Amino acid sequence: MTYTEELRRGGGRADREPGLAARAARRVWSDVRPLDPMRSIKAKLAVLVMVSVVVASGMVVIAVQSDTRIRVIMIFSMIASLLFMQLMAHGLTAPLRDMTAAARAMAAGDYSRRVRATSRDEVGELAATFNRMAADLEAADRHRRELVANVSHELRTPIAALRAVLENVVDGVVRPDPATMSAALEQTERLGRLVAHLLDLSKIDDGVVPLDAREFAVRPYLAGVLRGITVDGSTSGGATKRRDDLTLDLQVGPEDLTAVADPERLHQVVANLVDNASKHSPPGGTVTVRARAGRAPTSLVLEVLDEGPGIPEEDRARVFERFGRGTSSTAAGPGSDGGTGLGLAIARWAVDLHGGEIRVAEAERGCRIVVTLPGGVPAQD
Repeated sequence: MTYTEELRRGGGRADREPGLAARAARRVWSDVRPLDPMRSIKAKLAVLVMVSVVVASGMVVIAVQSDTRIRVIMIFSMIASLLFMQLMAHGLTAPLRDMTAAARAMAAGDYSRRVRATSRDEVGELAATFNRMAADLEAADRHRRELVANVSHELRTPIAALRAVLENVVDGVVRPDPATMSAALEQTERLGRLVAHLLDLSKIDDGVVPLDAREFAVRPYLAGVLRGITVDGSTSGGATKRRDDLTLDLQVGPEDLTAVADPERLHQVVANLVDNASKHSPPGGTVTVRARAGRAPTSLVLEVLDEGPGIPEEDRARVFERFGRGTSSTAAGPGSDGGTGLGLAIARWAVDLHGGEIRVAEAERGCRIVVTLPGGVPAQD
């Protein structure tokens, strides 16, 4: 190594060391918060005043006993009090400075900043609340980005397929026969399905959907929902056409079972669950809808079963999230059109609106989704 290179390397190390020392000093200085265990900011201010008075009094006593000029002692007393106040006040106001920096970062779009909330007083509570707010904003921003990305992806697929069909018809590659038009109609229905689900989600986010719960006979109601799927080929929100090779089996016990729920919202639950079960059922399979009384009066337990591949245990909570489809084993199957990933999210919202529960339960074969409605009219916020 040449002398010049050694000087360069040594100089670079010397340049780095002050920077490291400065950062370490700043870190130690920021960690000096001796008043954090105190639970009240009033108590902290009282401690500051009391210690300042004690320091000043002690300096006066020293001046009297040492025959030092009182003027000199007062100067040193003021300097000592200011240094102590600066040391204590720095830790006292550190969360406020951190919140200011984090707020500026969030204004620039960075929601990952957090505030050190070790203080136990009102400022510490404010810092903890600020961190919760920052986490909520970060989650909302992430959800917004995911929603835009997922919606863009969902719209691009049927639009591209529809465009390909129409271009082939215009170019004369294929004839506009019923099969071609049926393919175009299928993609159009998929677009309508996605738009309908997005409208439902907008109602969810606005939180303005009222709950009109009333008592009804369960068997006629469910039979009407399933008959609507069979007759006009659609479910609530314009869902996909039911496959002709599937059988819908309705089981209600007892026959005169009644329950209390919002029929419109419950229609969304049953329709989306049956639609989801139909997509993942094998050819010639059966989708079973069971209903029985719950533990409380007018409560209801619904089960929708299919004979598909089922849902792995690690994906059972995630399938109820927006655009959640689980793993490849659950995302596709015979008769699946890919879906929008929104049906189960809408079903969970409708069940939550009733104060009920929806979950994926164990099944010997396929998937079994259980819905429990408590009955009665839940309290509204």
